[in-house]
Amino acid sequence: MSDLFAKPAAGGNAYTAKDIEVLEGLEPVRRRPGMYIGGTDERAFHHLAAEVLDNSMDEAVAGHANRIEVELLADGALAIADNGRGIPIDPHPKYPSQSALEVILTTLHSGGKFSDKAYATSGGLHGVGISVVNALSQALIVEVARDRRLWRQTYARGLPTSKLEDVGAAPNRRGTKVSFLPDPEIFGAEARFKPARLYRLARSKAYLYRGVEIRWRCDESLLKGDDTPAEAVFQFPGGLADHLREVIDDRECATSDLFAGRADFPDNQGSVEWAVAWPLYGEGGGSYYCNTIPTPQGGTHEAGLRAALSRALKGFGQLVNNRKAEQITPDDVMTGAEVMLSVFIRNPQFQSQTKDRLSSPEATKLVDAVVRDHFDHWLAEDQKRAQALLGFVLDKVDERLRRKAEKEVKRKTATSKRNLRLPGKLTDCASDDAAGTELFIVEGDSAGGSAKQARNRKTQAILPIRGKILNVASANTAKITQNQEVQDLILALGCGTRDRYDAASLRYEKIIIMTDADVDGAHIATLLMTFFFQEMPGLVRDGHLYLAQPPLYRLAQGGTVRYARDDAHREELLRTVFAGKSKIEVSRFKGLGEMPSVQLKDTTMDPAQRTLLRITLPAEYEERAEVRGLVERLMGKKPEHRFAFIQSHAQFVEDVDV
Repeated sequence: MSDLFAKPAAGGNAYTAKDIEVLEGLEPVRRRPGMYIGGTDERAFHHLAAEVLDNSMDEAVAGHANRIEVELLADGALAIADNGRGIPIDPHPKYPSQSALEVILTTLHSGGKFSDKAYATSGGLHGVGISVVNALSQALIVEVARDRRLWRQTYARGLPTSKLEDVGAAPNRRGTKVSFLPDPEIFGAEARFKPARLYRLARSKAYLYRGVEIRWRCDESLLKGDDTPAEAVFQFPGGLADHLREVIDDRECATSDLFAGRADFPDNQGSVEWAVAWPLYGEGGGSYYCNTIPTPQGGTHEAGLRAALSRALKGFGQLVNNRKAEQITPDDVMTGAEVMLSVFIRNPQFQSQTKDRLSSPEATKLVDAVVRDHFDHWLAEDQKRAQALLGFVLDKVDERLRRKAEKEVKRKTATSKRNLRLPGKLTDCASDDAAGTELFIVEGDSAGGSAKQARNRKTQAILPIRGKILNVASANTAKITQNQEVQDLILALGCGTRDRYDAASLRYEKIIIMTDADVDGAHIATLLMTFFFQEMPGLVRDGHLYLAQPPLYRLAQGGTVRYARDDAHREELLRTVFAGKSKIEVSRFKGLGEMPSVQLKDTTMDPAQRTLLRITLPAEYEERAEVRGLVERLMGKKPEHRFAFIQSHAQFVEDVDV
């Protein structure tokens, strides 16, 4: 205890009242800009533009402005003007020596948005936006047109450099114009506004409020090497639906119509506008806004939309007696979708001053209730459209379940063996290391029984498949995920499929297709190769896939025994090994299941005696494209392509096995 109250050693750093600083005015902003705009990088630099533009948008949404001008000047300064009411310039009641304009620009937490008297809904909440811009600007000029007079005041780094001046009459002008140049002391000497980024910002704001026209201008000297227009006018009567159509462009969607609309919340609590589409390809994306403020991380309004869409679609599935619809989750509905959502609510709450995420709890219920009602009607009014969307989302369900199943398959180790989930038909090998191990994919349980007796239990595993595996080239995702043989194969290999293929997770070094040496066996082998080409091209490219070469004939005379792969090989053996010999016993194997296990081991499974064909896949894109085209023609959904191939190659067939 005495150590706790011990005096500091002589010469130690003293800590007294002199060390306590009190930062006044806008000095906290300049000392710690990250607290107010999230940093000093390019994103934070452009956040200054968003703060000023948001003030003008608030005027427009409140019904006091219908035009906003955004201009990037030659010296790098940005000017944003609106035709709204104009910031008040009369003396402030609490600070009579200062105008309200000066108080707003030089004092944190000052403004007209703390109550709903001046603005029913607004993006500015804390009264720090424009004052932060002023604090972090090398120079700022504000012009206010009110009551047919024009007023101007200048600032530098948060401090006024002139008094508020009456410039003169302005009979045809009203509103506020703010021109500012961010401070290089804060952002660095190389920091500049990017025309393309400002252009996108202005354009996106115009989509969010149909009643506003935004005019864009940029000095042409700043557009070298940039295809951003020097001038443009943005006004979108269709709102978010117009924006979404532009984003989708010519991509085909699950439904021909967007799900789009706008509605007011009950009891004057605000409004919501949405637009959603489900493209058949592409990653999709979401754009979320609250009171015209972008919330890139979503939040409670996004949660309300997700709940509304998933519950309504699940309800439609139940209505049409589709039991699989019970498994639909919000992620299934939203994955791959293009989403635009904008809400206007009173007193919104955000997670930070940069407003990246909405946290107002009431937004979830408000959006859920309103959007779900409209989505129910949208689904009910067009059954064909609703069924198409349901099928598209159920494919996502299947994909999710397949990914879940793949994750459950782990490489065997001494500690995880008991937790490994593998197909019941798989007879696994004893080795825990993939190196040197082999998986034989065999045709039917009978062949599987012979292969199990012939195998090396330490390194060789057996997976029998029933009949002809699904042709994945002509099947959709739902059929692939529902096919038991395909799923057993994926589980046994453990390496995932398509873009989730992980070579390090492959459980065997060699994957060997072992089918009967007849037409049916060749067909099954072709279907399996098609599966690997489409679902696991990396496995083929890495050289893990092989074709076993089981014999079709056994030839014996006395103590001489040979095996022939096919008719041509049989004739060759008769001319060479058995030439001049009589009473040659020639027997044909009906299938691998009829072959004694000793013979199967000697001819097909023993690495010292067997012959394997390695299946390869060209790494070059052009060559693979040719292979993909051939697979599509011969294994795809159009039988006429196969018919044409058969006709063109029939002349080369010498023997037909029927």
